[in-house]
Amino acid sequence: MLRSSSVPPIVAIVGPTASGKTSLSLDLAEKLGGEIVNTDAMQVYRGMDIGTAKLPPAERRGIPHHLLDTLEVRDPATVAEFQGWARAAIADIRGRGAVPVLVGGSALYTRAILDRFEFPGTDPDVRARLEAELAQHGSPALHARLRALDPAAADRIETENGRRVVRALEVIEITGAPFSANLPVQEYVDPRTAQIGVAIDREVLEARIEARVRQMFDDGLLAEVERLLGEGLAEGRTAAAAIGYRQAMAVLAGELTTDEAIERTVVATRQFARRQLAWWRKDPRITWVAYDDPDRVTRALGALTGVG
Repeated sequence: MLRSSSVPPIVAIVGPTASGKTSLSLDLAEKLGGEIVNTDAMQVYRGMDIGTAKLPPAERRGIPHHLLDTLEVRDPATVAEFQGWARAAIADIRGRGAVPVLVGGSALYTRAILDRFEFPGTDPDVRARLEAELAQHGSPALHARLRALDPAAADRIETENGRRVVRALEVIEITGAPFSANLPVQEYVDPRTAQIGVAIDREVLEARIEARVRQMFDDGLLAEVERLLGEGLAEGRTAAAAIGYRQAMAVLAGELTTDEAIERTVVATRQFARRQLAWWRKDPRITWVAYDDPDRVTRALGALTGVG
C-alpha cells in the first residue's frame, strides 16, 4: 500500500524545464489513479500553447487535467491566487478518492501550494508608485535596486520579470524585511505529501532546452504570439512576461530577428532552469530519479511508500 490513511497523498513532480516531468507525471497518474494539477504559471492562459509546451488534449491519455486554459492572456494572476486555485483543485481530487499529481516548472508556485506560506499584504499606493517607476525606468533598473536590497531575492527573479520585481520591492517596503524572508518555509501543509524530482545532467538539459526552443519557433510560436497580441497579450502583466513570448513580440515589433529571438530565448530558459534547480537542491524532502532511468516510475512509486 502507498498510504496508511484513507486520504490520498499529494504527489508533486519537480525539476527543470525540458527534463521530462510531463511524461513521468502521466505515468504516475496512470499507476496511482490520479489526476494532473498544473503548477506552471503560464499554462493557465488560453492560447499560450506552443511557447509553454502545453500538452495537447490528445496526448493526455484520458487523464483529467486541472488549471489549464483557465484565464485570458490579459488577465493578471498572482502566486497567492494560484495557491488558492491549486489547493481547491487538490481538495476536490482527494475528496473523490483520487491522487493529485502536481507538475509544472514554477518552483515558487509549487512551494506555495505544498508548504506553509502566508502572503504579505499589499499597498495600492506603493504598488502604483513602483509600477510607474517600472514603466519609466524599465525592469533592469528596478532589478538592480532589488539586488542592492535583497540579493537572494534578486537571484531568484529574472531581470526582465518586472511584475515580480515590483512585488518583491513592494513587500520589502511594506514589511521592512527582505522579500526572501517571506518565501515558503519547508513544512508541508499536509504531511501526506511527496516530491519527486527529475534529475538530468546539465549538458543534456541545455541541449534539450535549445532543441525545444527551436522546435517551438518551427511549430509557429510567432504566429501564436501574433494572434495573442490581438487578444491583449501585450497588456497582460503576467502572460507578457513569459519566456519566449517576450522575444517573439520583439521579432514582431521589428526589434529582433528570429535567430536573435531564438538565441535569447535559449539563454533565458537555461537561466530559468538554473534558478529552478537552485530552489529544489535546497529541499532535502525531494526524492530524485534520473530522467533516463528505465525504472524511474518504480523508483518514484517507492518514494511514496509510507506517505501519510
